[in-house]
Amino acid sequence: ALLGCSLVLSIQAMYSSSDDVVELTPSNFNREVIQSDSLWLVEFYAPWCGHCQNLAPEWKKAATALKGIVKVGAVDADQHKSLGGQYSVRGFPTIKIFGANKNKPEEYQGGRSSQAIVDGAMNALRSLVKDRLSGKSGSSGYNNGGGGGGSKKDVVELTDDNFDKMVLESNDVWMVEFFAPWCGHCKNLEPEWTAAATAVKEQTKGKVRLGAVDATVHQVVSSRYGIRGFPTIKIFRKGEEPEDYQGGRTRGDIIEKALDMFSENAPPPELLEILNEDVLKKTCEDSQLCIIGVLPHILDTGAAGRNDYLQVMMKMAEKYKKKMWGWLWTEAGAQMELEASLGIGGFGYPAMAAINTRKMKFALLRGSFSETGIHEFLRELSVGRGSTATLGGGTMPKIYSVEPWDGKDGQLPVEEDYDLSDVDLDDDFDKDEL
Repeated sequence: ALLGCSLVLSIQAMYSSSDDVVELTPSNFNREVIQSDSLWLVEFYAPWCGHCQNLAPEWKKAATALKGIVKVGAVDADQHKSLGGQYSVRGFPTIKIFGANKNKPEEYQGGRSSQAIVDGAMNALRSLVKDRLSGKSGSSGYNNGGGGGGSKKDVVELTDDNFDKMVLESNDVWMVEFFAPWCGHCKNLEPEWTAAATAVKEQTKGKVRLGAVDATVHQVVSSRYGIRGFPTIKIFRKGEEPEDYQGGRTRGDIIEKALDMFSENAPPPELLEILNEDVLKKTCEDSQLCIIGVLPHILDTGAAGRNDYLQVMMKMAEKYKKKMWGWLWTEAGAQMELEASLGIGGFGYPAMAAINTRKMKFALLRGSFSETGIHEFLRELSVGRGSTATLGGGTMPKIYSVEPWDGKDGQLPVEEDYDLSDVDLDDDFDKDEL
């Protein structure tokens, strides 16, 4: 309860209605930012993030200085994960500049003082004005593609003939809109549904799909589900009764619901052995955090002991699958430079570290390498309480290519036998001493 209260207080304290920072959510983001002709600076933050808390007073000062010139907003991306995912936010705070092409915002790379933020905003504003003077379009329309537009082909046209095969027999989760062409609310929903369909397709790799049924034409399937008003949105999961969608009608609301359903039904992430640099790079760059286990040498545990450790890691990967973190393991001594950069090096196996490659920061498991110990470690990290350090040298260490574990017990190296039959022993050597 105390933790819950402290988190609520920190959220309320970050930005309030008295600040010049506009609070952005999936419900108002499209209206305020995407459809706006103004230049926007938007911070994506998490309330528990220490760097975000340090930035907040500077962000407020910048917002006040830029009032009436450049819009300054903030998104709690920990609460509104759909917006963070829509704009590829992998760490906090992330600042994006929504300028001429609202569908393709630029990442702000400047300093974090109020003066630096204002300078960056004014440079972006000059660039925007220059583009407009030269006749370049600053359109923010729906169908430009990218993060805001979407493609109509990503909304699957469903009919009386294909509905059962496409939806009911599918292993994917479906969100289906039943509409009427003459319905005003349906026309308002269309661009939001289209944009959400494209974003959801990309972010769930097609595992959650958006479809649409013209209920005035395909009356068999519409009457089957008792459609009486438009638009009606229903959620279909294989083998389950359809569920009425009760959420908001903006693209952000729809994407957020789709991502929640995807994470609930998604398989746990793969637990991969670090065999080469590519494995580490791809897994860690695609995730906000990379969880790495350094397991004892196979001669110390045998196959059964190692599999016990791997089983613990796989259970934790399942438990935290909604976080979409990367999960890796290596054998002690196989990646010595990695161990050295984490301060593990040569002792204390099994060990575990969580790495943020974007910030080159890591945290070490201090408790037991067990479900309870790892859960406590990851839970603390999730609420911003874990102790972190900079990765040795501030860069990723060298990763060596190794052979994959064959799943068997280890074997000691075979010593060579030497044939001494042809060797003449010294006459003075006492053979009885041999």
